[in-house]
Amino acid sequence: MAGVLVIGAGPGIGRAVARRFAREGLPVGLVARTEETVEAAAAEIGALGVRAVPLTADVADEEALCTALDAAVKELGEPDAVVYNAAVIRPDAVGELPHRAHLDTYAVNVLGALTTAAHLLPGMARRGRGTFVVTGGMPETKPSYVSLSLGKAGVRALVELLDAEYGPSGVHVATVTVGGAVAPGTAYDPDDIAERYWRLHAQPRERWEREVVH
Repeated sequence: MAGVLVIGAGPGIGRAVARRFAREGLPVGLVARTEETVEAAAAEIGALGVRAVPLTADVADEEALCTALDAAVKELGEPDAVVYNAAVIRPDAVGELPHRAHLDTYAVNVLGALTTAAHLLPGMARRGRGTFVVTGGMPETKPSYVSLSLGKAGVRALVELLDAEYGPSGVHVATVTVGGAVAPGTAYDPDDIAERYWRLHAQPRERWEREVVH
């Protein structure tokens, strides 16, 4: 098995998803912005007796991200599943952020997912199988989270576009929409949320869902 690639493998959902797939015996590629973060995630996966490949990249840097994706494929092969979990989450009101800050946020929240999909999904489509899941959120837009609301709306549109493009070739494209702040022991426990990702990956084609709300 080629395994799963998790982009945005920090504490919370990313690391929980990596653990969930590792429990199924799948090797895990991990991408995070800092070496400290990705090495900690790799250590958790390694403790489960599963191979982990730690890689660093800023997802807003297209060249760095593509280099990390290529390295993951070289080490593990074309992935069985890809999870894009990177996001900039911060409160901001209408007119509060300058133009540049909105662009930088959008680069992480949406364009990194687009770059990842464009780089990996054609290979998955040629193989005729695979799962690509993006962490969504903001079931309803919030005036106190303008940049995040715009980004998550963009992610939802992106998933629809990717599903139309690659779904017929056998690639399951979906989003897990998380409706609240992620924290252990709450209704938004990362381990519970991670189960949603695994279920999407395991779904037979005739039961594919494009969006799951947690």
